[in-house]
Amino acid sequence: MTGYDLSTAPTVTQAVILAGGQGSRLRPYTDDRPKPLVEIPGTGTPIVGHQLAWLAAEGVKDVVISCGHLAEVLQEWLDQADLPLNVSTVVEAEPLGRGGGLKLAAKALPRPADPWYATNGDIWTRFSLREMAAFHHERDALATLALARPRIPWGAVETDQFGNILDFIEAPPSPFLINAGLYVFAAGFAELLPDVGDHERTTFPQLARARRLAGYQLPQGVYWRAIDTAKDLTEAAKELAASRPTDGA
Repeated sequence: MTGYDLSTAPTVTQAVILAGGQGSRLRPYTDDRPKPLVEIPGTGTPIVGHQLAWLAAEGVKDVVISCGHLAEVLQEWLDQADLPLNVSTVVEAEPLGRGGGLKLAAKALPRPADPWYATNGDIWTRFSLREMAAFHHERDALATLALARPRIPWGAVETDQFGNILDFIEAPPSPFLINAGLYVFAAGFAELLPDVGDHERTTFPQLARARRLAGYQLPQGVYWRAIDTAKDLTEAAKELAASRPTDGA
């Protein structure tokens, strides 16, 4: 039990996916497709396909995807795919940054007076968005960020006060929480976004000072990864394979 009252929170039925980036650090996979169309090896489905299935399972009916790099390739995939919800696209004529991309897509949402979810197009995770929306509602926030505690990609060394090494810890959890690239936004949030630029440097600091920005920590045990580099892709495939039950399990 989480303690969040799902019965009183409004149902969020619309979402934005940010897919306008170049994905340069994921080359050569992004030479002929945008990053959300990159497939996690072994799944047979691109990242955006998993995201759309997850959003649909959480009650979302309409999604707007903000496109940029190789937008036509993504649009062609969407036209041919058997999708579980309604999907439309907006195309950035020039790079707008994440804040500008969110604002452009928000204008195309079918219910401007309702709250909405948003996610970066390279996020691989699954958890209860309904609980995050209830958390957002209880705090009367204009924006709520999902917060993750990723594992440090290096081994750590534990010492005592005298400098004696006590232990080696492989890939420990980070002591810091990070923005997981998943959001719940109130209806009026889009008006605060920049036309061009990054909302993390403009809108979010303003809301934080006004105490209208909330942070929802992902529940313990939830898998989360941003697929930003070829190494992330390889690691995600390994983690997916390790999580599958063996024959006879």
